Amino acid sequence: MLITGGAGCLGSNLIDRYLPRGHEILVIDNFATGKRGNLPPVAGLTVVEGSIADKALVDRAFADFRPELVIHSAAAYKDPADWAEDAATNVLGTIHVAQAAREAGAGRLIHFQTALAYGRPDQVPIPADHPARPFTSYGISKAAGEHYLAMSGLPLISLRLANVTGPRLAIGPIPTFYKRLKAGQDCFCSSTVRDFLDMEDFFALMDLAIAPEAPAGIFNVSTGEGRSIKDVYDAVVAYLGIAPETEVPVVPPGADDIPAVVLDPSATEAAFGWRAQVGFEDTISRMLAWYDAHGVTDVYSHLAAPPAKEQGA
Repeated sequence: MLITGGAGCLGSNLIDRYLPRGHEILVIDNFATGKRGNLPPVAGLTVVEGSIADKALVDRAFADFRPELVIHSAAAYKDPADWAEDAATNVLGTIHVAQAAREAGAGRLIHFQTALAYGRPDQVPIPADHPARPFTSYGISKAAGEHYLAMSGLPLISLRLANVTGPRLAIGPIPTFYKRLKAGQDCFCSSTVRDFLDMEDFFALMDLAIAPEAPAGIFNVSTGEGRSIKDVYDAVVAYLGIAPETEVPVVPPGADDIPAVVLDPSATEAAFGWRAQVGFEDTISRMLAWYDAHGVTDVYSHLAAPPAKEQGA
């Protein structure tokens, strides 16, 4: 098993899950957002430091390791104005992964896709066959990368993911609200709606997706249930047991944001016999309990930074 971006949230959690099950795993990561501490030196795990934009590095790693399964989790997203980096990693880097996987004789490729590839949807929940109309650098580059993967000729499972929550999550409103409220800082909520998926439900789908007989195609991975960012804020406030002195401001979404991103998982449920089991309240509380134990460090976002006086999600 080869995992690009294995030091990130999803990649490192998959390593924690599959390494004890006997999988030999090779990781390629440049640690732009992933943490070195997420990849301790353990038997069965090999780490290649570098960017997937480096074709020679990718080719060597695949040729030496010759993975049967490739999980493509690497992505650039932390600076929405850095189009060149997004294109280098999400487009060119993905091309390198696709070509190297094919040359190495990989049996299947699982790709993690952003729900933002849909752009501003015509309907919510968004079905998996909805047209892709991204309008941000991150969404555009990720959508282009997905098309190149499809050209590889390998069996491709592209998973368009809801907001997966679990250990090491460092993006989005949950860590933002937790970190700021714990520090006594002000927050704001965008008037947007998202769906939130517990890591255990993500694992359950991945266990099915890595099986040789798993169907290929594009699949939404979500609960199908939308929740407002204010719902997340209220859940964090309740968990922390605090009483903010003023009502949190709720502001319109920015020009680079989407009012509602809720994915329709019905086709995925039919194809895999899978359904999310963990409810919203438990999903949030489990995430916050992990922060209690491990803390929050950096928090990244694919969105442009708000004005200095406004901080939150």
